Amino acid sequence: MGERIIIIDGNSLINRAFYGLPPLTTKEGTYTNAVYGFVNMLYKIYEDYQPEYISVAFDRKAPTFRHMEYDAYKAGRKRMPDELGQQLPILKELLDVMHIHRMEIDGFEADDLIGTLVKYCEEKNLETLVVTGDRDALQLASDHTKILITKKGMTDLEIYTPESIIERYEVTPQQFIDLKGLMGDSSDNIPGVPGVGEKTAIKLIKQFGSIEEMIRHTEEIQNQKLREKIESNIEQAIFSKRLATIKTDVPIDLSLTALQREAPNQEKLLELFRRLEFHSLIQKMIKSEDSQEKAIDRAKIHMIEKYEDVQKLINVVMLSKHLYFRLFGVGENVRDREIIGMSIMLEEDFSYYVDFKVLKGSIELLKDIFEDENILKTGHNIKNEILMLRKHGISLAGADFDTSIAVYLLEPTRTSYEIDEIYTAYLGKNMSNEESLLGKGKNRVTFMQIDRDLLSKYGHQVCHAVKDLKKILEAELEKLELKKLFHEVEMPLIKVLADMEYEGFRVDHQMLSSLGKELNGKIEQLMAEIYAMAGEQFNINSTKQLGDILFERLKLPAIKKTKTGYSTNIEVLEKLSKKHPIINKIIEYRHYVKLKSTYIDGLIDVINKGTNKIHSSFNQTVTATGRISSTEPNLQNIPIRLELGREIRKVFIPTDENYLLLDADYSQIELRVLAHISKDPELIEAFETDQDIHTITASKVFNVPVDQVTSYQRSSAKAVNFGIVYGISDFGLAENLGITKKEAQKYIDEYFDKYKGVKTYMEQAVENGKKNGYVTTILNRRRYIPELTSSNFNIRSFGERTAMNTPIQGSAADIIKVAMIRVHEELDKRKLQSRLILQVHDELIVETHKDEIDEVKQIVKREMEEAIQLNVPLKVEMHLGKSWYDTKK
Repeated sequence: MGERIIIIDGNSLINRAFYGLPPLTTKEGTYTNAVYGFVNMLYKIYEDYQPEYISVAFDRKAPTFRHMEYDAYKAGRKRMPDELGQQLPILKELLDVMHIHRMEIDGFEADDLIGTLVKYCEEKNLETLVVTGDRDALQLASDHTKILITKKGMTDLEIYTPESIIERYEVTPQQFIDLKGLMGDSSDNIPGVPGVGEKTAIKLIKQFGSIEEMIRHTEEIQNQKLREKIESNIEQAIFSKRLATIKTDVPIDLSLTALQREAPNQEKLLELFRRLEFHSLIQKMIKSEDSQEKAIDRAKIHMIEKYEDVQKLINVVMLSKHLYFRLFGVGENVRDREIIGMSIMLEEDFSYYVDFKVLKGSIELLKDIFEDENILKTGHNIKNEILMLRKHGISLAGADFDTSIAVYLLEPTRTSYEIDEIYTAYLGKNMSNEESLLGKGKNRVTFMQIDRDLLSKYGHQVCHAVKDLKKILEAELEKLELKKLFHEVEMPLIKVLADMEYEGFRVDHQMLSSLGKELNGKIEQLMAEIYAMAGEQFNINSTKQLGDILFERLKLPAIKKTKTGYSTNIEVLEKLSKKHPIINKIIEYRHYVKLKSTYIDGLIDVINKGTNKIHSSFNQTVTATGRISSTEPNLQNIPIRLELGREIRKVFIPTDENYLLLDADYSQIELRVLAHISKDPELIEAFETDQDIHTITASKVFNVPVDQVTSYQRSSAKAVNFGIVYGISDFGLAENLGITKKEAQKYIDEYFDKYKGVKTYMEQAVENGKKNGYVTTILNRRRYIPELTSSNFNIRSFGERTAMNTPIQGSAADIIKVAMIRVHEELDKRKLQSRLILQVHDELIVETHKDEIDEVKQIVKREMEEAIQLNVPLKVEMHLGKSWYDTKK
């Protein structure tokens, strides 16, 4: 056979893509999952079938001739979701940019256009492949035409030929129409013959060949009831067959020239992919021959491998006053990392690679450059460079722009801030990535094992990408009014976090081991108690075995079942907690097992042998709200629910006996931010007069005098206060307080009745979020919330809670960041021995020299309480201790 054409049922494929992928949106809130899935399927079809011609057919909203003949045609179908409907014009725009022929005509379905094109292509002797999810198209199969039906998954296709149709349905493609005429089609609301299913229909078609022949010979139908059904519905059977028949003579102009597959308009396609934020597709689109990697001229990279050349480089940099750089180091821990190489690029595209494997110790020769604040330094994830330089006694100054931080402010919900992905997304250009250079998993190597030429080439690409990105990102920050937040908060914070990581937090190894033994004893005791209650020994960690014990042996009510058996997650266990004493023992057992594995064994594994400290990583580009996160290990999430959990904080101690730990904690910062943002007079007054906000709220919600508020009422009001901040529902509050939904709703209603400014703020936050597509903090930090426009109630509700909470939680994050910078800078300016070593949500921990206690307390209190001016005062509570645990007593 000659050349090949692919004909795609556009509506069918975009539907499959929409329902097959989770919701994807751009930061502006445009839904893109269906278009993304469609394009991926299209590329896979191109790759697998290499067609010379292609066309995509679409339905139109206008009624077709079938609707004219039969009002109920497709009447049962659900209306297209708005999230999908808004993607159809985008897909059509994309197909036009890709120069792909498309068809749509009022009065006809996509099937009819496909049928007409199939007939045309068969006359032109083309091999025809129809891609669809609609089995009605099977009637078009022939010696020239195959039908590719989409199966589960996005790119899996099942090929149908006339032979395979006969094998599967026992009828020919042409008889498939008769089959539909008899059995009907509920999805299209085609009636068929009542009471005739697929098996009976196949039997009749095999006996008579067609509906028309069956009608002529109904007396040969032996089953009397079936014969009566047929004879009573002859017109309906013929009519149903007509509805199911795909037309092949639609008046549409066709030509092979128009159908020919052409190269897309690369520039417009790239622009569209950028707009839709299809980062992975941009990378696929950029061919390797056009990549920057191949475009690098070796003459543009100058090797520095002699000490005299280092001095020449210093002279050039001193004249330039601005450099783009990337350091390469080896070593897992921040205190052990060795610098093996460095790429530097100045304003031109020429780069220098300094080989520190050859020039041992020469990094110290560059100390004056790195510490000169008048020489501006631009990089990507500069915290890594600061940490490597610290090991060599160099304190980086003049860091003016970090591309990873800039993109974080522009796209706070982005999942990756790798330089190659950002470069592709913003500039549409390709470059190497670290994974391709080093490998992954157990096969991953270090920079030490990479050939110098490859490393210098990669360093050149990174510097070049950073240089190009800076111009674009600066303009974007300016446009979105984020420059102040970037330059005055996020950039200075990099050094603060780096210094905290480098200093680390000392851990008492012996005490940690003792706690581990204590936990082991507690775990063994709980296991014995659980076995006694169960009446046998079993694997408590096995969901299946635990499910069998709880729901089969002990006959507890099954709350939730999964495909593999009974669910025993924490939600299920908490609902069963009053049904049997074994449940609380299991919950307690799980807490202690997690404490042991995560916070005893896990902490022991990451103690640096040289410093006896834990050097946690503080991440600036992880949370969508602007909060700092901590990993390896996560020191912000040490559990305090159980006393043994709280005791883990005892192992965190000062560096030596000359120091104490000062814990400074903002008091109710989120509620104070809420008072500021909402301008609620009742809240403002409570904070200005330093009243207990939970008691005041209890008084208002429960309508009792302040001096008569009970401890239960206060704790309930506290749950309401913090619940309101997080957009809690009546169901959530009822769960927290163990009350009915009706009671919980009454508490919420009373709260909003007394704090009307808060209610107004919440409503406006959601309204503004829907209108703008994003919400902002008091420092103008943005968070995009596309979920607000979802037709799915649960997703939309999440969006509404996010719109209410982000300005509060994000503003609290802004305040603590400003406070960290001010405290760090003041300690540094005064050349004190005390240092900031940890930030946990709303608290700072300063390792304080005993000779500096009063001075440090004064600094910390002032800088935290004056970090940002609100309509209400910020209040800080401070405690000293010989351990982190002691500061929390």
